[in-house]
Amino acid sequence: MRFSERTNWNTEESELARAHRLRAEAGKPIADLTASNPTRCGFAYDPALLAALTNPQALDYDPQPRGLLSARQAVCGYYADHGVRLQPEQIILTTSTSEAYSYLFRLLSDAGGEILVFQPGYPLFDYLAVLDDVRLKAAPLVYNHGWQIDVEGFRRAITPQTRAIVLVHPNNPTGHFTKPWEAAELARLCRDFDLALIVDEVFLDYSFCEAGKSFASGLEDVPVFVVSGLSKIAGLPQMKAAWIVAASPEACTALERLEVIADTFLSMNAPVQHALPAWLSGRESIQRQIRARVAANLAELDRQLARLPEVSRLEVEGGWYAVMRIPALRPDEQTVLALLERGVWLHPGYFFGMADSGWLVVSLLAAEEEFSRGVAGLVDFLGNSSSIKIFPATHSNV
Repeated sequence: MRFSERTNWNTEESELARAHRLRAEAGKPIADLTASNPTRCGFAYDPALLAALTNPQALDYDPQPRGLLSARQAVCGYYADHGVRLQPEQIILTTSTSEAYSYLFRLLSDAGGEILVFQPGYPLFDYLAVLDDVRLKAAPLVYNHGWQIDVEGFRRAITPQTRAIVLVHPNNPTGHFTKPWEAAELARLCRDFDLALIVDEVFLDYSFCEAGKSFASGLEDVPVFVVSGLSKIAGLPQMKAAWIVAASPEACTALERLEVIADTFLSMNAPVQHALPAWLSGRESIQRQIRARVAANLAELDRQLARLPEVSRLEVEGGWYAVMRIPALRPDEQTVLALLERGVWLHPGYFFGMADSGWLVVSLLAAEEEFSRGVAGLVDFLGNSSSIKIFPATHSNV
């Protein structure tokens, strides 16, 4: 049998994944500091939440490429709570933000086009890009007393093949919110090079500051497409509901083309679309729990890291991850494997495009007792390891 080159991936299990699997299969304890699934983190969901799936209107098959009007109106209501007025016609429903990205890559680029993505960033786009026949190109997010966009680094990364910039707002895992001056610079780049801006706002509601402003209101003379969904907004990744907001001068033409793409797949199912208004209107309960958990775990992380002046927790403005700078004396994969042997599981920084040494990433979503136990193991290991030497933490660029 012949297969396409685009699926010629290395599917061999990594050393880290194998070590984690074997420890879990052996029934040994693991404090999971990578937890990202809110449905498995001990939050209290409304017992009647699934009742929204029983709407009898879902028995009628009424294919709407953009999604049911009632569902799109509910999305408009969500943005109205963020101070942005939208019309249902600006919205295309999708089953996930991954599908939304795929639609947009196909809309904006022919085969061989380039998409700029921030680094550090979550490793979501690699497989999508290959499947949609586009190339990813990293552009720098740097750290110097806080995360910021390296505008000139972006400019240097742009080529005649570049078609769009992907901005995650706030970034995952750095928690960096795009500031007004950064948005203005990105808009200038888009105008200068005729690019579109794709903005991922799945973590928008989880802010530690006043920077959490949506891009759904658009930018002057710049095609902006915002993607988001229930996975983070309502803590419901299993419900597979997301959307694209088109906020651009050419929105009508873009939406006509997106509608054809969506009509080709018709992937949204009726029960979830009918349930979307109820789930969005009830989002505050789960968001309140997540924000409290994240704040408590971040405070606990800082409390325990105070024992290790050689380790610094980098500034975070939103989301539910934290980045730590550790002495870069050995590959982070070795550190993560050694910690796993002690029952602590976290991410090496290279997973997010950072250097191979000197960076660890933790999720702040785990149950507080488990998180505290895991951080204690991390601090004990770093504090007692003979290979870790104390030296002043730096805030140099990534």
